[in-house]
Amino acid sequence: MTISASIDVRPESLLVAPPAANWTSYNGDYSGRRFSALAEITTENVASLRAQWVFHVRGGNELEVTPVVVDGIMFVTSANDAFALDARTGRSIWQYTRPITEGLIDDAAQHHNRGVAIWRNRVYLETDNAHLLCLDARSGHLLWDVAYAQGNKNYGATSAPLVVKDKVIVGTSGGDDGVRGFLAAFDAETGKPAWLFWTIPGPGEPGSSSWPGNLYLRGGGTTWMPGTYDPELNTLYWTTSNPAPDFDGAPRPGDDLYTDCVLALDPDSGKLKWYFQFTPHDLFDYDATETPVLLDMQYKGQQRKLLVQANRNGFLYVLDRSYGKFLSAAPFVKNLNWAKEIDSSGRPVLTGIQPSAQGTKICPGFTGATNWYSPSYNPATHLVYFFALEDCENFFLKPEQFAEGRTYYATGVRRISGFNRERILLAYNLDTNAFAWRYPQVGNGDSSSGTMTTAGGLVFFGDDSESFEAADAKTGKPLWHFTVGQKFHASPMSYAVLGKQHVAIAAGSDIFSFALP
Repeated sequence: MTISASIDVRPESLLVAPPAANWTSYNGDYSGRRFSALAEITTENVASLRAQWVFHVRGGNELEVTPVVVDGIMFVTSANDAFALDARTGRSIWQYTRPITEGLIDDAAQHHNRGVAIWRNRVYLETDNAHLLCLDARSGHLLWDVAYAQGNKNYGATSAPLVVKDKVIVGTSGGDDGVRGFLAAFDAETGKPAWLFWTIPGPGEPGSSSWPGNLYLRGGGTTWMPGTYDPELNTLYWTTSNPAPDFDGAPRPGDDLYTDCVLALDPDSGKLKWYFQFTPHDLFDYDATETPVLLDMQYKGQQRKLLVQANRNGFLYVLDRSYGKFLSAAPFVKNLNWAKEIDSSGRPVLTGIQPSAQGTKICPGFTGATNWYSPSYNPATHLVYFFALEDCENFFLKPEQFAEGRTYYATGVRRISGFNRERILLAYNLDTNAFAWRYPQVGNGDSSSGTMTTAGGLVFFGDDSESFEAADAKTGKPLWHFTVGQKFHASPMSYAVLGKQHVAIAAGSDIFSFALP
């Protein structure tokens, strides 16, 4: 099989929602709902689902990629490599290879890559050392290479880019390592810079009071996951990571804007429209990079354009995304002791606990009550699906000075002896503001799989015991599983080739694709 010279993902193709045969971006469409309109696989026949093919990534490890599929061609990544596959058979069509970068630290040193963006006949990916690459989708040949993070060796990148109109939007990792977070846009055709938004304001700019001296140059607030986009409002919603140093708030007084925020930006200019901060003056590494899900629905008797996020800090938030108004927040884990509640303005009411030299038990733990793995939303059930982690850890504080080539946590966490953490798949009903069902997982709580839901009435996810599962979207009843024998660090997607629905997910060093016989 060869890739047709006519492959052409136009901007209007990226507006298709919900996705069906094609899955054109990290979340399937701009809304972040991970809802597939495909309905061949249903609650009635999912038990017959079978593995169709497995693609092994040589040298790959803990893949975090969500595949992108266009016209029967699947694009996946591992570290700095990109692959085009026949989505029906898994056969390799082309491969672009670039050596991993030596000397990186923290997340970037693990060389994770969450996938590509595609526009017209071009494929875009971020490298571990924060270069934006543009490849020819038909051949894998490199067309251009832009280094977009300069001035601090602690920068890296782990995200999939997002294309909006004619711009490719990228961010960086390194929020725990003393970098200045930003979001950048580049012309999709030429790679020329279009705009840049600093998530840590400089001296004299609004929100800069938390960053005395030169601390703004290493305040964190990185943008290491893809955002979402509302074409009607022409607004980009991008979330930011925690401040640095992580556990020492003394050098960074105040709210530490714009860390732990969702930012509403004009995608044409990069100008800030509004922001909402989930965890002001964060002392617990509760970054806010989980996907902001965009929904249009009746909420509390009023038609609204909603933004919903299950946050790492243990609360599920509902905002009006037109102007950032806080509407509600609900705790979704039992182990939560850093805050008593969220007040009517959306700010947490703190308990006063914080990291200490001798160690302080804090819940949720360091990895959060949830994390970057993807939520999903099914319009037929009005349920939001996401994973929660019940966990507590001891947080330690030891002030340290920033240095390039070193992390900037000040200092770290330790597991609590005898505490058994638990991972739970949750379904939250936005009509009732209550949980519809809970599906506790069997395992050690160390899976990082997200969710995907379909018009066939299913929720797909990687469970906590190395199996890919499907559950009834209404009830949470388990209906099917397939043991892959590897841990999940990625989220599923769905696509169709020649009218046949497939479901795919990365696990360990492999891409798995499933379909009915």
